[in-house]
Amino acid sequence: MTVPWSGAGLPPAAELRITEAQRSGTWSSALSTSAFAAIRSVGFEPVGQAMGSTVYQVGRAGRFWGYYDCLYLGAGYTMSSAPGQVALSGDDAPSAGLVHVFDEARRTALGRLAAECTALGGDGVVAAEFTMAPFPSQPNCLEFKVIGTAVRARGEVRAPRPFTCHLDGQGFAKLVAAGWVPVELLVGMSIGVRHDDFGTRSQAFSWNNTEVGAWSELVGDVRADARHQLELQGTRAGGDGVVLASGDLRIWRESCVRASRYGTEAEDHVAESTMIGTTIARFRTRAERPPTLAVMPLGRRGERLRRRLAAMEASPYGDPAERRRLGAELEELGDQG
Repeated sequence: MTVPWSGAGLPPAAELRITEAQRSGTWSSALSTSAFAAIRSVGFEPVGQAMGSTVYQVGRAGRFWGYYDCLYLGAGYTMSSAPGQVALSGDDAPSAGLVHVFDEARRTALGRLAAECTALGGDGVVAAEFTMAPFPSQPNCLEFKVIGTAVRARGEVRAPRPFTCHLDGQGFAKLVAAGWVPVELLVGMSIGVRHDDFGTRSQAFSWNNTEVGAWSELVGDVRADARHQLELQGTRAGGDGVVLASGDLRIWRESCVRASRYGTEAEDHVAESTMIGTTIARFRTRAERPPTLAVMPLGRRGERLRRRLAAMEASPYGDPAERRRLGAELEELGDQG
């Protein structure tokens, strides 16, 4: 008899998969041979694949109704030339509620990924990949999934909580070898809505080559806000910087919800920017000594020393101590120079 899952802890299917893996003593991963060797070269071992997922119902009535409000006061007037603005989620526009839902779903999936990593005895997850896809036959539901390979450090020192990162095996090894460690996989997201006012439509359908200023502003503001959200998350996670994995921009048209209230037809343009990255932290605080450069000299050493000594004796700025040192070295070489 199946026991209903409360949503806390690991899903029953994950517990069963981990129990079977621990019983068999084997592990699985999607790592290539090169990635496996790279991870081992910096003191880590794979312990198994880890996954976190969740399905969220997203919407109020219909497809995200109300989130894509342009906030344009002249939306009910077709010929309105009043200057518009970008209704940005980062500025607490109505779309901020939708971004919050997406963030909550991603955090839930990431939490379950970290829980699986801990259950496998891992210290972190590498090559973690985020996906978001519609749930079959239910358009208002989305599945958020993140999957990667859990790894464990050789030694007795354990991290206080598992790290998560998008870096593959080679990238992870290079990061650790350079004195840095991954902290957390992050997703910065922003949604902006811009009403297609009279000025925007005039530029968009002009016979001349001209910039559509409202749309340039829309994509610029949304990208900048997504980067800002990524930086804020990295700071909260305690990282020193963010390594970017990918950036995506989607743009589409929506019927203006404000104009429809006045019985007129108008459109808005919506831009959605998503940036995925990993925040990293430095673990070496002491400056390292520069490596010694080995140089193989060409020619006989005695001849080179005599030339240097002759040049110093001909110069009025020659260092007497250096001349004595060169002379003593020539005496030691004798006929072998």
